[in-house]
Amino acid sequence: MIAAQRPMVQSLLDGVARIGADPPGITREAYGRGENEAMALLAGAAQALDLDCSFDAGANLTMRWPGTDPEAPPILVGSHLDSVVQGGNFDGAAGVIAGLAAVAALQASGVRPRAGIEVLALRCEEAVWFGLGLIGSRSLLARLPAGALALPHARSGLTLGQSIAACGGDPARLANGVPLRDPKTLGAYLEVHIEQAPQLIEAEQAVAICLANPGNVRHPRIRISGEDAHTGLPHRFRRDAALAGAEFALALERLWLEEDRAGRPMAVTIGRFHTLADRHAMTVVPGQFELSLDLRAYDPTHLARLEARLQAIAAEVGAARDVTIALGERSAAAPGAMEAGIVAGLARAAGKLGLAAPRLNSPGSHDANNFAAAGVPTGMLLVRNANGSHNPHEAMATDDLLAATGVLALFLAEHAA
Repeated sequence: MIAAQRPMVQSLLDGVARIGADPPGITREAYGRGENEAMALLAGAAQALDLDCSFDAGANLTMRWPGTDPEAPPILVGSHLDSVVQGGNFDGAAGVIAGLAAVAALQASGVRPRAGIEVLALRCEEAVWFGLGLIGSRSLLARLPAGALALPHARSGLTLGQSIAACGGDPARLANGVPLRDPKTLGAYLEVHIEQAPQLIEAEQAVAICLANPGNVRHPRIRISGEDAHTGLPHRFRRDAALAGAEFALALERLWLEEDRAGRPMAVTIGRFHTLADRHAMTVVPGQFELSLDLRAYDPTHLARLEARLQAIAAEVGAARDVTIALGERSAAAPGAMEAGIVAGLARAAGKLGLAAPRLNSPGSHDANNFAAAGVPTGMLLVRNANGSHNPHEAMATDDLLAATGVLALFLAEHAA
């Protein structure tokens, strides 16, 4: 019955691509036209399957297939529909579409689950829009940090609260800190997502079972302050913010390599790295420099230790270069370890379908992190994808997504029964 869902799956993949078309890639702006139109497209597909569609106070879309036992904890299947600017088509959207396809396959097979199955399209997973990621699941589970509703949107300038209200949500409801769904009443959360490192390309396998997602600590606007000066100034007098930025970045890379050699996986990403556009010039020693930092690891204790090292490195470089390094605003996401029983269940389902499905860590943080951190039993499937993600060249094959959908559907048939 999975193969029979191919036309619907391909139509939805093509539909969200048309909505987000922004050559050379895809842009589906969170709380904007792209995300809203993609939600409308998928809601239409869900209604064609007789699913009940509703929006919560965070403006997340829930597409619900009721079970025969209204007291049974529902199983949630979700991901997101927004993208980074000029990214690829499959990061997030493929997972929501897989959820709908799994429900369609179960319906076609005559399955009627005891526990309800809910497909979620979660808002604003990507951190590019507000400097804070995983916003839909944070909203759902009351995990928004203090002050988040006042964060400005990168394009519209509206605050997060205003953006949610503009999409029919209720930011006042989110501000009270009470989860929109009690985690204790949820049976499980499952997510399908393209791989973000070419591990499955390397292994020549279509699908993997995720073991864990990293948590992260993010500083979107690190500011280094030294002193503007003439280019002829001798080195001993300089307070060069740009060279301090370079030294800071290389020190973080050395930390990463040390941790790798010790067998402690982590990652450092510096996405913004620049002198100030309105001040820099070829004949000025720069007194100001800015960068962003995403620091991630799979274990909360390890992540806390790395954050302490970050602060020490900032102090050391600042002292050596006679500059001030202000880390600035901070956001964090908890690491997400997948629930052992779900990992085993997904492995059994994959085995029945003849899929090797290696067990791998994901290099990315996902909405699954928040469900796992809230105590909801959580599992993820990774789908083979060439060329990584967050770029226009994501290259997931529809057949690989259907393979993951088959594993998901079989797991749901067994665990929602």
